[in-house]
Amino acid sequence: MIYLIGGPPRCGKTTLAKALSNKLCISWVSCDTLDAVAKVYIPREQWRQRFPYSTLRREGGARDNDTFYRQHTARKIISVLKREARTTEDAIETVIACEIANGNDMIIEGYHLTPVFVSRMQKKYGKSCIRTVFLVKIDAEQFARDVQKSTTPNDWLLVLTKQQETFTRVGKMVALFSRQIEEMAGKYTYMVFQMDMDFQKNIQRAIKYLV
Repeated sequence: MIYLIGGPPRCGKTTLAKALSNKLCISWVSCDTLDAVAKVYIPREQWRQRFPYSTLRREGGARDNDTFYRQHTARKIISVLKREARTTEDAIETVIACEIANGNDMIIEGYHLTPVFVSRMQKKYGKSCIRTVFLVKIDAEQFARDVQKSTTPNDWLLVLTKQQETFTRVGKMVALFSRQIEEMAGKYTYMVFQMDMDFQKNIQRAIKYLV
């Protein structure tokens, strides 16, 4: 079985992947890793077009979150995230195809896993081989409060953020992205868990749903 966990950044996908991995004793991989692998095999002159989010982060002195989220709107950031996700889809599908062919179970998580992509994978490899859930957060203010409680080592949002208002800006981006994911997931009747409240309970509910 291939378990696909999608949703915007910072909604609990990695937490769910780790918990599910421990429960089922199977491996998991982040789409961020596959994004980095894909980049190795794409000519550098194509990076600006194929990896627009990574490019945007490097340009204009926007390496820190305060500058980046001040310079770019939520819609712009979501747009480049989606474009970069499409670049990584071939790498994700390669992993899916290989693990199914070898009879292995695998968990894959990342914002790259859109409802449209998951539907395409289920049509190609069969719904009996692929299960999915999407995690979202729709309360920007709650997001801003919760994110500062993170205990993740080298947390990219905490390490690269100095201004309090940036957490809310990120929250608004995540909330907008979440609403888009909810709408798309609804068209395919995929399960969506809102993670703003009862985070750990929802992690357990998602695991129960998947297995």
